[in-house]
Amino acid sequence: MFAALAKSIFGSANDRYVRGLGKYVTAINAFEPTIEALTDDELRGQTEIFKRRLADGQTLNDILPEAFATVREAAKRTLGQRHYDVQLIGGIVLHRGEIAEMKTGEGKTLVATLAVYLNALAGKGVHVVTVNDYLARRDADWMGQIYRFLGLTVGVIVPNMTDEERRAAYDSDITYGTNNEFGFDYLRDNMKYTRDQMVQRPFKFAIVDEVDSILIDEARTPLIISGPTDDKSDLYISVDKIVKGFVPEDYEKDEKQRSVVLTEDGTEKAERMLEQEGLIEGGNL
Repeated sequence: MFAALAKSIFGSANDRYVRGLGKYVTAINAFEPTIEALTDDELRGQTEIFKRRLADGQTLNDILPEAFATVREAAKRTLGQRHYDVQLIGGIVLHRGEIAEMKTGEGKTLVATLAVYLNALAGKGVHVVTVNDYLARRDADWMGQIYRFLGLTVGVIVPNMTDEERRAAYDSDITYGTNNEFGFDYLRDNMKYTRDQMVQRPFKFAIVDEVDSILIDEARTPLIISGPTDDKSDLYISVDKIVKGFVPEDYEKDEKQRSVVLTEDGTEKAERMLEQEGLIEGGNL
């Protein structure tokens, strides 16, 4: 009873934690008039100023308020979007290596730019892990406008890239990609004979988009590099012909997860067609 009363008066531990970040938001907002008055070249020059301050012994936390204010102004000039205070709080939480849960419409993609830019100033690379290749490309192009405006380089890791292309993307200040691409590159690098053959550099900082999906759902499927398999080209051709006979009522699409699941009717239809092609016996998948 006392605990419930205390919570109603003082709020939960999380509420108190978020309120405690208000002093940083105040400091960031205090820089806004000064940063707004800078020309584009002067705003871009902030990146080198921050890097020199870090080299002189200051920490990322020391420059956080001014760096966040710089990113907010760059976002206004490139995307026409301004970070709200709640987004500034989310950026601080991400910078601290913690999880920021945000509601739909609160702009989590824009939130990440704050922590990404700040940590990229250290020159050791930042990874942004997305749930699929489409989001990796989209965010690298979309949010990349902010980083490039501020003088940072942006790379993206997608399937079918050469080792040279991957190495160049990993050498960028900021690298977007999926957990699968990052994971398989790590496995392949551990099979290389010399360091100069590897594509990844030492890891420093990463932000995981949709952490529940990547660290829980996706983590249930292990990443395995295996040897060559039997040639099953004929099987693929036969199944491809069957798949083209499906209609929208036969399956459910999840565009976010890039997956397709057969409905009950679709499963029965698939079993009949596979049996007719001689690909299964007994008519049961």
